[in-house]
Amino acid sequence: MPWKECNVLEERAEVTTCGRICYNRRKINLSLVFAGQTVGIKQVEGHIWLTSFMDYDLGYFDDETCRLEPLQNPFGPKVLPMSPV
Repeated sequence: MPWKECNVLEERAEVTTCGRICYNRRKINLSLVFAGQTVGIKQVEGHIWLTSFMDYDLGYFDDETCRLEPLQNPFGPKVLPMSPV
């Protein structure tokens, strides 16, 4: 699947065949499901980075501990809140 261009993401990383992102000589485990795919990473604060695939935010990782914390369900339906009448 081709990479979707997005101006918001600061960097791109290709997921290795073993499901990792290599960032600054560190390995962050993502998932084998994304092997060979390109993901976007964006620094949100200090050492915290947001990892995204296409239009989906997958989770955050700390570049010091190299641990990814996934979001609850990045592929779930996106429902807008109802507005008061």
